[in-house]
Amino acid sequence: MRVLAYLRVSTDEQADSRAGLDAQRAAILHEAERQGWTLVDVVEDAGYSAKDLKRPGVVAALDALLRGQADALVVSKLDRLSRSMLDFASIMATAQRQSWGVVALDVNVDTTTPAGEMMANVMATFAQFERRLIGQRTREALAQRKAAGVRLGKPRAIPPDVEARVVALRSDGLSVRKIAERLTADGFTPPNGGAWQPSTLHRVLARAA
Repeated sequence: MRVLAYLRVSTDEQADSRAGLDAQRAAILHEAERQGWTLVDVVEDAGYSAKDLKRPGVVAALDALLRGQADALVVSKLDRLSRSMLDFASIMATAQRQSWGVVALDVNVDTTTPAGEMMANVMATFAQFERRLIGQRTREALAQRKAAGVRLGKPRAIPPDVEARVVALRSDGLSVRKIAERLTADGFTPPNGGAWQPSTLHRVLARAA
């Protein structure tokens, strides 16, 4: 099996010392020799945290796997790849869709074997549980804020007094074009500058209706 190794350390100091990277490399090389794997490449992210997958090494590794340059992605420890079960579940889903494996030596995850795939599925279940908990906490927090009288959602870009002016001008029989001209003459400018757009004024009038 052709494998691509991924190494990561989170601080510049660790990156400069090479101790953490060399230990990860040694663990993967040892396992590759024991399993008879062919190590095709080693990708590093030195000085990056695992809070998300926005790392150049991860991006490069996933691109290489997509192009069929290796059969599996190998890490010495799962937290080198990701500290988020949601991100790990996303990687596993990508691996399954693109027909390559994921191997994490410390947690016995190897999606190229039945036992390893079962362990990966268990972890994916916990990831789904984590996702549901996050959603529940978000809904509860929003409900508490709403009960406290906090207005939810994005604030209106157009101040209430300007909206009232638009409605009043419309009530006087002015067309949308004339309303735009009057607002400009009175010194009112759109949120993004420039000229008043008919679509903006139509939205204001629709809300008022």
